[in-house]
Amino acid sequence: MARIGVEETLTDVKEALAEMGHQVIDLHSEEDTGYCDCCVISGQDKDVMGMSTASIAGPVINADGQNAQEVCQMVNDRLNTNQ
Repeated sequence: MARIGVEETLTDVKEALAEMGHQVIDLHSEEDTGYCDCCVISGQDKDVMGMSTASIAGPVINADGQNAQEVCQMVNDRLNTNQ
């Protein structure tokens, strides 16, 4: 399965993705995104100070307002689209 980077605060999302067979990586810094097929962010720190840089070539999913099941579906949809 895919290697998914997930922000630390999204515990339920991490657990759900791991149950689906994905390799889940905690996102502590930009360097952690380097080898991820997809990243899931909480949306809380999005575009801090009006600055944003793309450090991942794959999709980035904003989990704000979504439950774990919805986020997992978005991850799978994006990964299937990019294959």
